[in-house]
Amino acid sequence: MGEQPLRESIVSGNSGPTNTAATMSETADFCDRVRGALLGLLIGDSLAMPVHWYYNRRALYADYGTVRDFTSPHSVHPDSIFWRSQWEAPNPELDILGEQRQFWGIRGVHYHQNLKAGENTLTAKLAMQVWESLYECGGYNRQDYLKRYLALLTHPQRHRDTYIEECHRGFFTNLGRGRKPERCAVTEKHISGLVMMLPVALYYAENEDEGRVRAIEHLEVTHAGDKMRVAAEAILSILYPVLRGVSLAESIRKQCATQCNPHFRFPFSTWIREPDERIIGPKLSSACYVEDAVPAVVYLAAKYHDSAEAGLVSNTNLGGDNVHRGGLLGALLGAQDGVSTWPGRWVQQLVASPELLHER
Repeated sequence: MGEQPLRESIVSGNSGPTNTAATMSETADFCDRVRGALLGLLIGDSLAMPVHWYYNRRALYADYGTVRDFTSPHSVHPDSIFWRSQWEAPNPELDILGEQRQFWGIRGVHYHQNLKAGENTLTAKLAMQVWESLYECGGYNRQDYLKRYLALLTHPQRHRDTYIEECHRGFFTNLGRGRKPERCAVTEKHISGLVMMLPVALYYAENEDEGRVRAIEHLEVTHAGDKMRVAAEAILSILYPVLRGVSLAESIRKQCATQCNPHFRFPFSTWIREPDERIIGPKLSSACYVEDAVPAVVYLAAKYHDSAEAGLVSNTNLGGDNVHRGGLLGALLGAQDGVSTWPGRWVQQLVASPELLHER
């Protein structure tokens, strides 16, 4: 089967014309795993959204209990350090805060206060923008994505998220200095860039070599630097074998055995016997920097490889940068067993689940 027909089958949810029943089955399984990964990205992001960046787990529980389903965020966030964040638009045309500017610098403001239960954060919305661009352009087109990126960020009323991450603020600061959009990325170390990279990796999953190149090319639009590249390679080295049918546990085991990437040089096989609260926080920071956040995703994927729902629930209630960990973790868990791995209530309650993710 050619490359484009297979990609079309991912959109439509059917395998298209094939020569044999075996080929049809293999293609359907592959397409289902891709859709399962995309759904997992959106679910992991949305489930954790209301308790994003809670570092005090007692406060998280007091405010929300154990989060098992989508819920709307409270307007007040007791752990918020949002008040420390500042940014000035280089000119009115490049203002990415809009009406949300009034909340910057104020204590206790929730990062995602305007979002609804089941809605995605700006990061996941940008991830789906690149997915849409891929299909409309028939492949990765950086210029097309940049047009979409600039349009969304300069019209913040469209995404309604209050918090805009450092990578975007740095990008628009550089743009205001006269740099071309292709050269506006800042050197980064936040896990969010890996979530925005995933749709490119999934689109090119038939050709892993091209997928790696294109995914990292897209990563570098907003997240430049060696730390991000090494972190991306770690995630891709797990993801691609799973999409081919290797179990998630086996894919992680093989990468840990090689010790080629620093993100696998941790005693995951020992850690998975411990309660998650003794690992995420005490041994691996729950914050957003890739040196801890990526191993945290690997740990959770290894532990919950056969229990996707429990994995995302645990990740959510661990707090910290659970939104971006959740996007990556959800994609890895969904890549193993496809759409059926996700509870129907989560799939149905996503606010902006793209039509292309559902079977027709």
